[in-house]
Amino acid sequence: MTSSKLVSLAARIERFPIAGSFTISRGAKTEAVTVVAEVSQDGLTGRGECVPYPRYGETPEAALGAIQAMQQAVAGGLTRQALQAAMPPGAARNALDCALIDLEAKAAGLRAWNLLGRPEPGERTTAYTISLGTPESMAAATAKAAHRPLLKIKLGGEDDPARIAAVRKAAPESELIVDANEAWNDANLEHNLAACADVGVTLVEQPLPAGKDEALARIKRPVAVCADESVHDRSSLEPLRARYDAVNIKLDKTGGLTEALAMADAARSLGFEIMIGCMVATSLSMAPAMLVTPQARFVDLDGPLLLARDRDHGLRYDDSLVYPPDASLWG
Repeated sequence: MTSSKLVSLAARIERFPIAGSFTISRGAKTEAVTVVAEVSQDGLTGRGECVPYPRYGETPEAALGAIQAMQQAVAGGLTRQALQAAMPPGAARNALDCALIDLEAKAAGLRAWNLLGRPEPGERTTAYTISLGTPESMAAATAKAAHRPLLKIKLGGEDDPARIAAVRKAAPESELIVDANEAWNDANLEHNLAACADVGVTLVEQPLPAGKDEALARIKRPVAVCADESVHDRSSLEPLRARYDAVNIKLDKTGGLTEALAMADAARSLGFEIMIGCMVATSLSMAPAMLVTPQARFVDLDGPLLLARDRDHGLRYDDSLVYPPDASLWG
Protein backbone atom coordinates (compact mmCIF):
# COMPACT_ATOMS: atom_id res chain seq x y z
CA MET A 1 0.00 0.00 0.00
CA THR A 2 1.43 3.34 -1.01
CA SER A 3 -0.06 6.72 -0.22
CA SER A 4 0.88 10.06 1.20
CA LYS A 5 -1.71 9.54 3.90
CA LEU A 6 -0.87 7.69 7.10
CA VAL A 7 -2.22 4.22 7.66
CA SER A 8 -4.01 3.95 11.01
CA LEU A 9 -4.86 0.91 13.13
CA ALA A 10 -7.65 0.60 15.68
CA ALA A 11 -8.83 -2.43 17.64
CA ARG A 12 -11.54 -3.23 20.15
CA ILE A 13 -13.23 -6.08 22.01
CA GLU A 14 -16.82 -6.90 21.07
CA ARG A 15 -19.29 -9.28 22.68
CA PHE A 16 -22.16 -11.16 21.07
CA PRO A 17 -24.65 -13.26 23.06
CA ILE A 18 -25.00 -16.92 22.14
CA ALA A 19 -28.50 -18.30 21.61
CA GLY A 20 -28.76 -20.45 24.74
CA SER A 21 -25.31 -21.84 25.55
CA PHE A 22 -22.52 -23.59 23.69
CA THR A 23 -21.04 -26.62 25.46
CA ILE A 24 -17.99 -28.73 24.61
CA SER A 25 -15.86 -31.07 26.70
CA ARG A 26 -13.94 -28.13 28.20
CA GLY A 27 -17.00 -26.21 29.39
CA ALA A 28 -19.86 -23.94 28.36
CA LYS A 29 -20.15 -20.30 27.39
CA THR A 30 -23.02 -17.91 26.77
CA GLU A 31 -21.31 -15.21 24.69
CA ALA A 32 -18.77 -14.91 21.91
CA VAL A 33 -15.97 -12.50 22.78
CA THR A 34 -14.25 -11.25 19.65
CA VAL A 35 -11.46 -8.78 18.90
CA VAL A 36 -11.82 -6.59 15.81
CA ALA A 37 -8.93 -4.89 14.01
CA GLU A 38 -9.52 -1.99 11.63
CA VAL A 39 -6.84 -0.62 9.28
CA SER A 40 -7.71 2.65 7.56
CA GLN A 41 -6.12 4.63 4.75
CA ASP A 42 -7.40 7.23 2.27
CA GLY A 43 -10.98 6.97 3.55
CA LEU A 44 -11.08 3.18 3.26
CA THR A 45 -11.19 0.74 6.17
CA GLY A 46 -10.34 -2.95 6.21
CA ARG A 47 -11.66 -5.13 9.03
CA GLY A 48 -10.75 -8.45 10.56
CA GLU A 49 -12.14 -10.36 13.53
CA CYS A 50 -10.60 -13.00 15.78
CA VAL A 51 -11.62 -15.13 18.74
CA PRO A 52 -8.79 -15.62 21.26
CA TYR A 53 -8.87 -19.18 22.59
CA PRO A 54 -8.00 -19.98 26.23
CA ARG A 55 -6.93 -23.49 25.14
CA TYR A 56 -3.86 -21.83 23.62
CA GLY A 57 -3.30 -19.36 26.45
CA GLU A 58 -5.00 -16.50 24.59
CA THR A 59 -7.28 -13.86 26.12
CA PRO A 60 -9.21 -11.02 24.45
CA GLU A 61 -7.21 -8.47 26.41
CA ALA A 62 -3.86 -9.94 25.38
CA ALA A 63 -4.93 -10.19 21.73
CA LEU A 64 -6.13 -6.59 21.81
CA GLY A 65 -2.78 -5.51 23.24
CA ALA A 66 -0.85 -7.48 20.63
CA ILE A 67 -2.78 -5.82 17.81
CA GLN A 68 -2.40 -2.35 19.31
CA ALA A 69 1.34 -2.94 19.65
CA MET A 70 1.50 -3.10 15.84
CA GLN A 71 0.26 0.48 15.36
CA GLN A 72 3.69 1.92 14.59
CA ALA A 73 4.52 -0.88 12.17
CA VAL A 74 1.18 -0.49 10.38
CA ALA A 75 1.62 3.28 10.19
CA GLY A 76 5.03 2.63 8.65
CA GLY A 77 3.50 0.59 5.83
CA LEU A 78 3.57 -2.97 7.20
CA THR A 79 2.55 -5.35 4.43
CA ARG A 80 0.56 -8.51 4.86
CA GLN A 81 3.60 -10.50 3.80
CA ALA A 82 5.81 -8.83 6.41
CA LEU A 83 3.13 -9.39 9.05
CA GLN A 84 3.71 -13.15 8.88
CA ALA A 85 7.15 -12.71 10.44
CA ALA A 86 6.25 -9.73 12.62
CA MET A 87 3.65 -11.60 14.71
CA PRO A 88 3.36 -15.26 15.77
CA PRO A 89 0.48 -17.40 14.49
CA GLY A 90 -2.68 -17.00 16.51
CA ALA A 91 -5.85 -15.01 16.91
CA ALA A 92 -4.30 -11.53 17.04
CA ARG A 93 -2.41 -11.95 13.78
CA ASN A 94 -5.55 -13.35 12.18
CA ALA A 95 -7.55 -10.18 12.83
CA LEU A 96 -4.80 -7.95 11.47
CA ASP A 97 -4.05 -10.17 8.46
CA CYS A 98 -7.71 -10.20 7.42
CA ALA A 99 -8.02 -6.43 7.95
CA LEU A 100 -5.01 -5.83 5.70
CA ILE A 101 -6.46 -8.10 2.99
CA ASP A 102 -9.82 -6.32 3.22
CA LEU A 103 -8.18 -2.90 2.88
CA GLU A 104 -5.96 -4.05 0.02
CA ALA A 105 -8.97 -5.42 -1.86
CA LYS A 106 -10.93 -2.21 -1.35
CA ALA A 107 -8.00 -0.07 -2.50
CA ALA A 108 -7.57 -2.20 -5.63
CA GLY A 109 -11.29 -2.32 -6.40
CA LEU A 110 -11.18 -6.12 -6.37
CA ARG A 111 -12.83 -8.89 -4.46
CA ALA A 112 -10.43 -10.60 -2.08
CA TRP A 113 -10.37 -13.86 -4.03
CA ASN A 114 -9.40 -12.02 -7.22
CA LEU A 115 -6.74 -10.09 -5.33
CA LEU A 116 -5.25 -13.33 -3.97
CA GLY A 117 -5.59 -15.29 -7.21
CA ARG A 118 -8.00 -17.79 -5.70
CA PRO A 119 -11.19 -19.39 -7.05
CA GLU A 120 -14.36 -17.47 -6.33
CA PRO A 121 -16.15 -19.28 -3.50
CA GLY A 122 -19.67 -20.48 -4.08
CA GLU A 123 -22.39 -21.47 -1.68
CA ARG A 124 -21.51 -24.45 0.50
CA THR A 125 -23.29 -26.65 3.01
CA THR A 126 -22.01 -25.91 6.49
CA ALA A 127 -22.12 -28.22 9.45
CA TYR A 128 -24.45 -27.27 12.27
CA THR A 129 -23.20 -27.95 15.79
CA ILE A 130 -25.02 -29.93 18.47
CA SER A 131 -23.59 -29.08 21.90
CA LEU A 132 -22.47 -31.67 24.43
CA GLY A 133 -25.12 -32.85 26.88
CA THR A 134 -26.90 -35.97 28.02
CA PRO A 135 -27.95 -38.46 25.33
CA GLU A 136 -31.54 -37.33 25.86
CA SER A 137 -30.84 -33.60 25.59
CA MET A 138 -28.63 -34.09 22.56
CA ALA A 139 -31.27 -36.21 20.86
CA ALA A 140 -33.84 -33.48 21.49
CA ALA A 141 -31.54 -30.81 20.04
CA THR A 142 -30.72 -33.03 17.09
CA ALA A 143 -34.38 -33.69 16.32
CA LYS A 144 -34.87 -29.93 15.83
CA ALA A 145 -31.95 -29.87 13.39
CA ALA A 146 -32.57 -33.20 11.67
CA HIS A 147 -33.51 -31.47 8.41
CA ARG A 148 -29.93 -30.18 8.08
CA PRO A 149 -27.73 -32.31 5.82
CA LEU A 150 -24.54 -32.06 7.93
CA LEU A 151 -24.40 -32.10 11.74
CA LYS A 152 -21.34 -31.73 13.94
CA ILE A 153 -21.79 -33.54 17.23
CA LYS A 154 -19.81 -32.48 20.30
CA LEU A 155 -18.77 -35.47 22.39
CA GLY A 156 -16.49 -35.76 25.39
CA GLY A 157 -17.42 -38.25 28.09
CA GLU A 158 -17.94 -41.87 29.12
CA ASP A 159 -21.44 -41.89 27.64
CA ASP A 160 -20.30 -41.01 24.14
CA PRO A 161 -21.47 -44.28 22.50
CA ALA A 162 -24.94 -43.66 23.94
CA ARG A 163 -24.82 -40.03 22.84
CA ILE A 164 -23.95 -40.75 19.23
CA ALA A 165 -26.49 -43.58 19.03
CA ALA A 166 -29.21 -41.24 20.33
CA VAL A 167 -28.19 -38.54 17.89
CA ARG A 168 -28.27 -40.92 14.94
CA LYS A 169 -31.74 -42.12 15.90
CA ALA A 170 -32.92 -38.50 15.99
CA ALA A 171 -31.33 -37.64 12.62
CA PRO A 172 -31.36 -40.78 10.48
CA GLU A 173 -30.66 -38.97 7.19
CA SER A 174 -28.03 -36.38 8.18
CA GLU A 175 -24.31 -36.83 7.59
CA LEU A 176 -22.64 -36.82 11.01
CA ILE A 177 -19.22 -35.61 12.01
CA VAL A 178 -18.02 -35.81 15.60
CA ASP A 179 -15.77 -33.52 17.64
CA ALA A 180 -14.41 -34.94 20.89
CA ASN A 181 -12.24 -31.89 21.71
CA GLU A 182 -9.37 -34.04 23.08
CA ALA A 183 -11.62 -35.76 25.63
CA TRP A 184 -10.99 -39.43 24.80
CA ASN A 185 -8.04 -41.53 25.95
CA ASP A 186 -6.10 -44.60 24.85
CA ALA A 187 -8.41 -46.87 26.86
CA ASN A 188 -11.69 -45.82 25.20
CA LEU A 189 -10.43 -44.68 21.80
CA GLU A 190 -11.17 -47.84 19.82
CA HIS A 191 -14.50 -48.44 21.56
CA ASN A 192 -15.67 -44.90 20.84
CA LEU A 193 -14.46 -44.97 17.25
CA ALA A 194 -16.33 -48.25 16.74
CA ALA A 195 -19.50 -46.71 18.16
CA CYS A 196 -19.15 -43.87 15.68
CA ALA A 197 -18.53 -46.26 12.81
CA ASP A 198 -21.59 -48.31 13.78
CA VAL A 199 -23.91 -45.35 13.18
CA GLY A 200 -22.19 -44.15 10.02
CA VAL A 201 -20.22 -41.17 11.32
CA THR A 202 -18.08 -39.78 8.49
CA LEU A 203 -15.33 -38.05 10.48
CA VAL A 204 -14.09 -37.86 14.08
CA GLU A 205 -12.28 -34.69 15.07
CA GLN A 206 -9.43 -34.60 17.61
CA PRO A 207 -10.32 -37.61 19.78
CA LEU A 208 -7.07 -37.55 21.84
CA PRO A 209 -5.19 -34.67 23.46
CA ALA A 210 -2.68 -32.89 21.27
CA GLY A 211 0.77 -34.27 21.94
CA LYS A 212 -0.72 -37.49 23.32
CA ASP A 213 -2.22 -38.85 20.11
CA GLU A 214 0.37 -41.51 19.21
CA ALA A 215 -2.23 -44.29 19.52
CA LEU A 216 -3.90 -43.06 16.34
CA ALA A 217 -0.91 -44.32 14.37
CA ARG A 218 -1.05 -47.77 15.98
CA ILE A 219 -4.69 -48.68 15.46
CA LYS A 220 -6.82 -49.39 12.45
CA ARG A 221 -9.10 -46.36 12.20
CA PRO A 222 -12.65 -47.40 11.19
CA VAL A 223 -13.61 -43.73 10.71
CA ALA A 224 -11.53 -40.95 9.21
CA VAL A 225 -9.88 -38.88 11.95
CA CYS A 226 -9.28 -35.13 11.71
CA ALA A 227 -6.66 -33.10 13.60
CA ASP A 228 -7.75 -29.84 15.21
CA GLU A 229 -5.84 -28.96 18.36
CA SER A 230 -2.91 -31.03 17.05
CA VAL A 231 -2.49 -28.86 13.94
CA HIS A 232 -1.94 -25.12 13.67
CA ASP A 233 -0.01 -24.04 10.59
CA ARG A 234 2.06 -25.59 7.82
CA SER A 235 4.91 -26.48 10.16
CA SER A 236 2.70 -28.88 12.13
CA LEU A 237 1.46 -30.95 9.16
CA GLU A 238 4.25 -33.39 8.38
CA PRO A 239 4.42 -35.16 11.80
CA LEU A 240 0.70 -35.94 11.65
CA ARG A 241 0.61 -37.96 8.46
CA ALA A 242 0.52 -41.35 10.19
CA ARG A 243 -2.10 -40.31 12.74
CA TYR A 244 -4.71 -38.29 10.87
CA ASP A 245 -6.65 -38.39 7.64
CA ALA A 246 -7.79 -34.77 7.65
CA VAL A 247 -6.91 -31.42 9.19
CA ASN A 248 -9.16 -28.68 10.50
CA ILE A 249 -7.89 -25.30 9.32
CA LYS A 250 -9.03 -22.38 11.46
CA LEU A 251 -7.86 -18.86 10.78
CA ASP A 252 -7.50 -18.16 14.49
CA LYS A 253 -4.94 -20.98 14.66
CA THR A 254 -3.06 -20.25 11.44
CA GLY A 255 -2.83 -16.55 12.20
CA GLY A 256 -4.91 -15.39 9.28
CA LEU A 257 -6.09 -16.13 5.78
CA THR A 258 -2.64 -15.74 4.25
CA GLU A 259 -1.26 -18.75 6.14
CA ALA A 260 -4.58 -20.65 5.96
CA LEU A 261 -4.49 -20.67 2.16
CA ALA A 262 -0.85 -21.75 2.09
CA MET A 263 -1.61 -24.43 4.66
CA ALA A 264 -4.53 -25.74 2.62
CA ASP A 265 -2.27 -26.08 -0.41
CA ALA A 266 0.36 -27.90 1.67
CA ALA A 267 -2.18 -30.18 3.36
CA ARG A 268 -3.64 -31.30 0.07
CA SER A 269 -0.18 -32.03 -1.33
CA LEU A 270 0.42 -34.30 1.68
CA GLY A 271 -2.82 -36.19 1.10
CA PHE A 272 -4.94 -34.71 3.90
CA GLU A 273 -8.63 -33.98 3.49
CA ILE A 274 -9.46 -30.43 4.60
CA MET A 275 -12.05 -29.09 6.97
CA ILE A 276 -12.41 -25.33 7.23
CA GLY A 277 -13.58 -24.60 10.75
CA CYS A 278 -14.39 -21.70 13.02
CA MET A 279 -14.87 -20.50 16.54
CA VAL A 280 -18.24 -19.18 17.70
CA ALA A 281 -18.06 -15.72 16.14
CA THR A 282 -19.78 -13.33 13.76
CA SER A 283 -19.87 -13.32 9.99
CA LEU A 284 -16.78 -11.11 9.95
CA SER A 285 -14.78 -14.14 11.12
CA MET A 286 -16.47 -16.49 8.64
CA ALA A 287 -16.09 -14.28 5.55
CA PRO A 288 -12.32 -14.74 5.00
CA ALA A 289 -12.65 -18.47 5.75
CA MET A 290 -15.01 -18.78 2.78
CA LEU A 291 -11.96 -18.42 0.53
CA VAL A 292 -10.70 -21.79 1.78
CA THR A 293 -13.99 -23.59 1.03
CA PRO A 294 -13.16 -24.49 -2.60
CA GLN A 295 -10.44 -26.82 -1.24
CA ALA A 296 -12.44 -28.19 1.69
CA ARG A 297 -14.25 -31.53 1.94
CA PHE A 298 -15.98 -30.34 5.13
CA VAL A 299 -17.19 -26.80 5.82
CA ASP A 300 -17.91 -25.90 9.44
CA LEU A 301 -18.72 -22.20 9.42
CA ASP A 302 -21.86 -22.12 11.52
CA GLY A 303 -20.63 -19.64 14.15
CA PRO A 304 -23.21 -16.93 13.35
CA LEU A 305 -26.03 -19.49 13.44
CA LEU A 306 -25.25 -20.10 17.12
CA LEU A 307 -25.50 -16.40 18.06
CA ALA A 308 -28.55 -14.53 19.27
CA ARG A 309 -27.62 -11.84 16.73
CA ASP A 310 -25.02 -11.40 14.01
CA ARG A 311 -23.40 -8.13 12.94
CA ASP A 312 -24.81 -5.96 10.14
CA HIS A 313 -24.31 -7.16 6.55
CA GLY A 314 -23.67 -10.69 7.82
CA LEU A 315 -23.27 -13.72 5.62
CA ARG A 316 -26.39 -15.09 4.00
CA TYR A 317 -27.43 -18.43 5.46
CA ASP A 318 -30.23 -20.36 3.79
CA ASP A 319 -30.76 -23.13 6.31
CA SER A 320 -27.39 -24.90 6.06
CA LEU A 321 -26.22 -23.21 2.87
CA VAL A 322 -23.74 -20.39 3.46
CA TYR A 323 -22.96 -17.87 0.71
CA PRO A 324 -19.83 -15.81 0.00
CA PRO A 325 -19.61 -12.42 1.71
CA ASP A 326 -20.88 -9.21 0.23
CA ALA A 327 -18.18 -6.55 -0.12
CA SER A 328 -20.01 -4.48 2.51
CA LEU A 329 -19.02 -7.08 5.09
CA TRP A 330 -15.50 -8.04 4.00
CA GLY A 331 -13.26 -8.55 1.00
